[in-house]
Amino acid sequence: MPGPSKKERTHERIVRSAARAIRRDGYEGVSVADIMKDAGLTHGGFYAHFPSREALVVEALDSAASDSMKSLEEAASRSPSGQGLKALVDAYLSDAHAASPEQGCLLAALGSETPRQSPEVRGLATQQVQRFLELLEGQLPKDDTRRREEAMGMLSAMVGALLISRVVDDPALAQSIRKAAKRFVRTRSG
Repeated sequence: MPGPSKKERTHERIVRSAARAIRRDGYEGVSVADIMKDAGLTHGGFYAHFPSREALVVEALDSAASDSMKSLEEAASRSPSGQGLKALVDAYLSDAHAASPEQGCLLAALGSETPRQSPEVRGLATQQVQRFLELLEGQLPKDDTRRREEAMGMLSAMVGALLISRVVDDPALAQSIRKAAKRFVRTRSG
């Protein structure tokens, strides 16, 4: 089976570049020209790959969401039995994730901007929330009748802590916020 074509590889390079740039600089903080330059291409080639900037944004966010979930799923699955939630929370609230919004969770990177975006973008964000909730629920005891509610609280604490830790200009406070959220979420797991 042949590998991806040159056009498919180029398309993927543009999507990855856009996913990083949008999470780093926000929806309006980056232009098509910036994305194409980062991908090592000229602005003129954009429309050979996407019908519009919005189409690129939607595809980039979908890619970013998938990558983020895959990373968290791997963290949980690599952990010893019964330690999936701890591993997931530790990965999500890590110093590395906090320092790299361009590579991490789009909910924490773009959450406050997303309500002003298109229905397609908001739909992707909703899907990301649903996938994250399912992942968290899967780490909780099967007999817990409040799993969904617990997962919602955990998600809120984790995303909120990451966002707040990025907002403050005091590194010690930022780290303390993430540590407190880790402890809080772990106590919710039974």
